[in-house]
Amino acid sequence: MKNNKTSIEGFEIRFAVKADVPLILKYIKELADYEQLLHEVVATESILQASLFEKKQAEVIIAEYQGEPVGFALFFHNFSTFLGKANLYLEDLYVTPAMRGKGFGKIMLAYLGKIAVERGCGRLDWWCLDWNKTSIGFYKEMGAIPMDEWTVYRVEGEKLASLAKKI
Repeated sequence: MKNNKTSIEGFEIRFAVKADVPLILKYIKELADYEQLLHEVVATESILQASLFEKKQAEVIIAEYQGEPVGFALFFHNFSTFLGKANLYLEDLYVTPAMRGKGFGKIMLAYLGKIAVERGCGRLDWWCLDWNKTSIGFYKEMGAIPMDEWTVYRVEGEKLASLAKKI
């Protein structure tokens, strides 16, 4: 998929290029600040450059309105053994505060759905913080259902290093 015009006049979505790395990091920090998690951001431009464009560990779409960036979404493939195929996992979707309420987030989510369908993915998954009622309402309006019967587990930092040594 290349640059895509959308149903909203002047709103387009495109895949990120290397020159977008500073913008991507800016949006990551803005989203983290909104989620009250800015203190957890350790990503740098060089880390993102390597992860996104050299190792190709994730992909990013950039949303633009009237030629100016207004948001991004970062996603990657995961795999469902039950389905026997890849899915898309949405890590972050962000629209700048001044541009919210215009339908851009809905179009971005639909664009990701289109990518998932075109790539033969079985589903599109993401997490949402329990306190973020605005986003929860938005996702439910888009047809998403919460997976309340699952609990997310994480191993990181020193505990991850310790786990890796148990082999």
